[in-house]
Amino acid sequence: MENIKHSHVEVRGLKLHVAEIGSGPKSVLFLHGFPEIWYTWRYQMIAVANAGYRAIAIDFRGYGLSEQPSEPEKGTMYDLVDDIVALLDSLSISKVFVIGKDFGAFPAYLVAVLHPERVITVVTLGIPFLVPGASAVQNHLLPKGFYITRWQEPGRAEADFGRFDVKSVIRNIYILFSGPEVPIAPDDQEIMDLFNPSTPLPPWFSEEDLATYASLYEKSGFKFPLQVPYRSIKVESGINDPKVTVPALLIMGEKDYVIKFPGIEEYIRSGAVKNFVPDLEIIFVPEGTHFVHEQLPEEVNQLIISFLDKQSI
Repeated sequence: MENIKHSHVEVRGLKLHVAEIGSGPKSVLFLHGFPEIWYTWRYQMIAVANAGYRAIAIDFRGYGLSEQPSEPEKGTMYDLVDDIVALLDSLSISKVFVIGKDFGAFPAYLVAVLHPERVITVVTLGIPFLVPGASAVQNHLLPKGFYITRWQEPGRAEADFGRFDVKSVIRNIYILFSGPEVPIAPDDQEIMDLFNPSTPLPPWFSEEDLATYASLYEKSGFKFPLQVPYRSIKVESGINDPKVTVPALLIMGEKDYVIKFPGIEEYIRSGAVKNFVPDLEIIFVPEGTHFVHEQLPEEVNQLIISFLDKQSI
């Protein structure tokens, strides 16, 4: 970890925190989800660097050590897409391998759709190709206590999270979201109430890891993370007939709760996702949870590196 270098790069008027290791002409850009940060890719960054790639992981705007936008309540996924393209320009990277986890899959795929000339391949973990908009998440097919529905309601998550310190919020979410069931709260409870205080951290997530995440969210807070992705996910893309023309890999844990979102498992297993991503390889990891890259890093690293090595610049 001590070999990972940190810097800030000015992108579209904001300084984004960039973590980097490795060198060479082949660059891999890692995009985190929530409640994650650049650090979520610690194992993958070192592995791809050792395999001869330049590994770059960022904190999205409004997250961790990156600067906050002046109007976070107006943020959308497309701000992240524009940031990514501008970052590549700033780093003089013409084409890149993009890897996105959780909601990081959205901008990963959107860069490939909108700027295919900048992307060599896309790898996503936990989320298949989906376009932001009203149909991206079928909230209406889940109970009203569905965590995304709750977090989309202005002020509700802020009040829920605000009852705890930041470290407890991250601990609760990591434990809840590493399980196989979709987090859904009863009418008389909030999402944080689903957490059982006697439940230990997953064995693959240490107290040191938790402290690192907490320190970064203590700096950034949750204002922008609640806006992007949750409160902006329904913003329509305006993209007609989106297609990902580059090779892509989807890694899904069999025990990832996202598989239980309405229609998601059928969308993946039936191959319907290939209507949008024709050159897609799909790999299911039997014991994998939503945090499969931290839970089973050696297995995921091997899958990623094997896939990257098959592609040519």
